[in-house]
Amino acid sequence: MLLLAPVAQGIEQRFPKPCAGGSIPPGRTIVNWVIIMNHKLFMAVALAAAKQACQIGEVPIGAVIVNKDNRILAVAGNRREADKDPIAHAEILAIRQAARRLGDWRLYGCKIYVTLEPCPMCAGAILQARIKTVYYGASDPKAGAFGSLIDLRRISGYNHHLEAFGGIMAKECSQILKDFFRQLR
Repeated sequence: MLLLAPVAQGIEQRFPKPCAGGSIPPGRTIVNWVIIMNHKLFMAVALAAAKQACQIGEVPIGAVIVNKDNRILAVAGNRREADKDPIAHAEILAIRQAARRLGDWRLYGCKIYVTLEPCPMCAGAILQARIKTVYYGASDPKAGAFGSLIDLRRISGYNHHLEAFGGIMAKECSQILKDFFRQLR
């Protein structure tokens, strides 16, 4: 994957018309277009992990952790049923993988992409792991801990703060969950 963001940092000129083939929409900069494409790429990997989880009977949720250089450190899907483990959520498993890979529990500068807004347990683990940014697909009004039900970022006293952004490939992330639960009923 070609990463232009570091090279193009500071280039904020707008293209008067799309490039050949319409690859960059009008009104977008090269920098923000590359950033959008990275988000979609990483969320697509999380969706692939969610689909794998679904194939083994798990709720289809996937997570990807990326370092500050946009290299994937960990990919995981839910495994609660398979492992008979109540905390085997995709986010927890991905955090464990990334920490092992880095040799440190502090995942400074890392980002996590998850197909569903994290629950309070996972949001707490994300905060404890010192992850910088959370990107999620579908909001979770029943258990979302980054704004839908509660917002753990707003609790005073934490010594670590993070950013959370939702809605990345929300339609696709929501659809896989709807299909899974429809099939169960």
